[in-house]
Amino acid sequence: MFKSKHLRFLFGFIFLVGVSFNLSAQQYPVYSQYIFNGLVINPAFAGSHVQVSATAMYRNQWVNFDGAPKTFSFSIHSAVAKEKVGLGLLVTSDKIGSYNNQNLYGSYAFIIKSPVGKLSLGVQAGFNLINADFSDLNLDNQADQSFSNVSNEIKPNFGVGAYFSNDLFFAGFSVPFLLNSGFDNVDLENAVNDIRSARYYYLRGGITLPLNRMKTVQLVPSLLVRAQEGSPLSIDLNAGVVFYELLSVGVSYRNVDALITYIDLKLSDQFNFGYSYDWTTSDINQFSNGTHEFMLNYRFRIRKIHGNVECPNYYKF
Repeated sequence: MFKSKHLRFLFGFIFLVGVSFNLSAQQYPVYSQYIFNGLVINPAFAGSHVQVSATAMYRNQWVNFDGAPKTFSFSIHSAVAKEKVGLGLLVTSDKIGSYNNQNLYGSYAFIIKSPVGKLSLGVQAGFNLINADFSDLNLDNQADQSFSNVSNEIKPNFGVGAYFSNDLFFAGFSVPFLLNSGFDNVDLENAVNDIRSARYYYLRGGITLPLNRMKTVQLVPSLLVRAQEGSPLSIDLNAGVVFYELLSVGVSYRNVDALITYIDLKLSDQFNFGYSYDWTTSDINQFSNGTHEFMLNYRFRIRKIHGNVECPNYYKF
């Protein structure tokens, strides 16, 4: 059962989550394959795979749409200290139009085991490196301060998250970025309508339902609620089917702008490959052919750290 020190940690975590709001603009990329790589939205996911888990993801959003987002991310995490602690690292490069945003964040998760499952309380800290180059734009007024270049603006930030899982159920809540950091140039900041690092709220949960007696085929319905300050509420409804712990196929509906189809294949005991395609349902579909997202995951054990501990199956979230 949970001890008093665990409760104090939990109360402190809840206090951090209760920070007040500020309006801000979209800056953090939207992913479709967070289903298989929860660290991109929740620092408490660190260590959930027990062994070392490294994932590379590439997202080409709104193909053929000039200036559309292109995102590359790399994450790695592992459980240490006899699965009592999770450590992780997340590196992201996101380009949209004239803006280029790089993120580097380290995460720490405190893992509490109980008879009903595992509860992880996580924090992450790091920085965003922001650049804006308007030199390719055809401006009527080249002296307009609204389009002053931004070079290597470093903005520290931190976030928190919680994640619970067992063999049948998983749920998590996170606020990856708690600070609303703007540009140092006051004129530029006012001119572009107070562009700041947005605060996001993620609430995610799902269940695993065996479809046969041998449990070789499983249905995994899940839900993600994505709340971003100053933007409409986004909801992902996901339904995936896992076959023999080797293949997962599924479909997602995002109320804002997309119907998503995805597939994930276990290539070997260490490698998994994933691909998803977002079928754009908003008015942007008049100009874009949709969105491609690729993922490659590699897992391995370090005997001195993990010993002979049993690692969860790939599709246990």
